[in-house]
Amino acid sequence: MRKKNKIIIAGLCTLAVALGYAYYSGDFTSSQKTLTAKNASIKVTAFTVTEQDLPLPLQAIGTVEAYSTVSVQSMVTGQLLKVGFKEGDYVKKGQLLFLIDPRPFIADLNQAQANLAHDQAGLENALLQVNRNAPLVKKGYISQQDFDQLVANQKAAAATVDGDKAAINTANLQLAYTKINSPINGHTGSLQVYPGNIVQAGGSTTLVSITQIQPIYVSFSVPQQYLAAIQAQNAASPITVSANVEGKTEQGSLSFIDNSVDTSTGTIQLKATFSNKDHTLWPGEFVNVSLPTTILPHAIIVPNNAVQAGQNGAYVYVINSDSTVTYQSIQTGPMVGNSTVILKGLQAGQQVVLDGQLRLTNGSSVTVIPSPSIASGS
Repeated sequence: MRKKNKIIIAGLCTLAVALGYAYYSGDFTSSQKTLTAKNASIKVTAFTVTEQDLPLPLQAIGTVEAYSTVSVQSMVTGQLLKVGFKEGDYVKKGQLLFLIDPRPFIADLNQAQANLAHDQAGLENALLQVNRNAPLVKKGYISQQDFDQLVANQKAAAATVDGDKAAINTANLQLAYTKINSPINGHTGSLQVYPGNIVQAGGSTTLVSITQIQPIYVSFSVPQQYLAAIQAQNAASPITVSANVEGKTEQGSLSFIDNSVDTSTGTIQLKATFSNKDHTLWPGEFVNVSLPTTILPHAIIVPNNAVQAGQNGAYVYVINSDSTVTYQSIQTGPMVGNSTVILKGLQAGQQVVLDGQLRLTNGSSVTVIPSPSIASGS
């Protein structure tokens, strides 16, 4: 029995040796070639290295500020009858916001108009007395003193009429103040006084606040060492400023450079103005601000995806004319948007692998397939 087992084992070993010999001697050559053909060429996407003058942006955290803010207060004292908006509404300039009971002011206007009518009658009588007695004083029928008194009475009556006219203007103005209209276009805040309450003229209570957000400001600070470059560039043409919030980017222009550097932080405050047509920016929120400060001439640019990180630093795979790749160490500069500046290791016109690097080794054969167009720069 043991002898039979030994014979079987010896036979299996012989078969294995024979199969191995057949594999290495070429009996499996056709199968091996088929497998190799499938894996010989690795599909990749490519990018042609470009050279361009690249604006280098300065990054900062900014705060959105309303273009203007108005605290609406009453100019007259009275009972609030009506509110013409809802909290948070967008209101237009001239739109009725509040109505204060106008009846007391109408009564004051009527009284002023009645006083004017009464005093105008007195003025007419005084003027009549002067005109009637002017010839008599020349003939000596009345004394000069009595005539002077008539003239004085006429002037006093005229002054009274002027005072009545001023009182009517004041009454009209007070009546107009009972309608409080929006002085700007903007969004209303929380309502502080409700109908039925008495509002005080010139009081400390703000009825509502209105913020103008179209256009709108973004305020931010940058280190003082960038001040000279910013001033020089802004003098040549307004600097375009980008503000990014929740993936949305708004374009504005630099509109304010503070007149002094903050000595406690070594920064200078700047403001940019944005049209904010879609109301993307909202007062009080924080945004990522970017503005170009200098131009990097003749920069070698590749997409960020092309740059790989290895044990010896950054590298790319360069595609050769024979459709093989070469492992190429590089020295990288700043990242600008979706692109990376290459300081050393590449030249414009070379092709680098953009996608598919994980399957590559130095000398791998590749097939370049079309890829979506990629814009260099930011």
